[in-house]
Amino acid sequence: MLTLHEAIAAVLQNGAKTAREIADEINCRKLYGRKDGRDLPAGQVSARVNKYRHLFKCTDGKIMLK
Repeated sequence: MLTLHEAIAAVLQNGAKTAREIADEINCRKLYGRKDGRDLPAGQVSARVNKYRHLFKCTDGKIMLK
């Protein structure tokens, strides 16, 4: 199991995506599991991207790797 920022980076290998698209793909591929067992929400992706600005950048609503 990957950390959330690792899972986001893995999804972004194929290009920029919105937080919703990232969350959906992470959930579909089961790359990251929340402790409560619920699906990953887009808001949590956005929060992690903002925390890890050295890894990710956001342009026009799309998140990409730096």
